[in-house]
Parts: sequence; structure tokens; C-alpha cells
Amino acid sequence: MKILVITLLLLIAHLQYRLWLGDDSIEQLKVSELRLANLKKQVDEKKQRNDALYAEVEDLRKGQEALEERARDELGMIKENETFFQVLE
Repeated sequence: MKILVITLLLLIAHLQYRLWLGDDSIEQLKVSELRLANLKKQVDEKKQRNDALYAEVEDLRKGQEALEERARDELGMIKENETFFQVLE
């Protein structure tokens, strides 16, 4: 009986050690959950960015107006038979 009690106490001590201080401890679980939350946040941000870029690509593929607007704003291009006016303030 004495050996059984000692064995059970050692088993309980070992399990408590693993629970609080071991490789798969409660602290490690909290760290992993925090890391997972940060990764989910990064994924959501990148998904929103990708959706915006995809919408811009589709707009450029399908709409000639968006392409013209981009050429005017970023490259300073004009169409034939148009006059460019620059207003200085």
C-alpha cells in the first residue's frame, strides 16, 4: 500500500510539473494562442490588401476609363486633339 501511495504521489507531481512548467504547459499554450491571434490579424490585413489589388486589376482589365485616368494622373499623358492646361496657384 505504501508503494502505491508513493507511486501515485510521484505520478501526480510529474503531471503537475508537465502542466505548469513542461513543454506543453499552460504558459506555452497562452503564448501559442497569442501568436495565432497575431497571425490571424496579419492574414486578415493581407486578405484585404489582396482584395483591393484584385479589384484594381479587374478595373484596369475591363475598363478603359480607369486605364486612361491612371495614364493621365501618373504619367501625364493626354489624348489626341486634347489641350493640356496647367493651373498654378
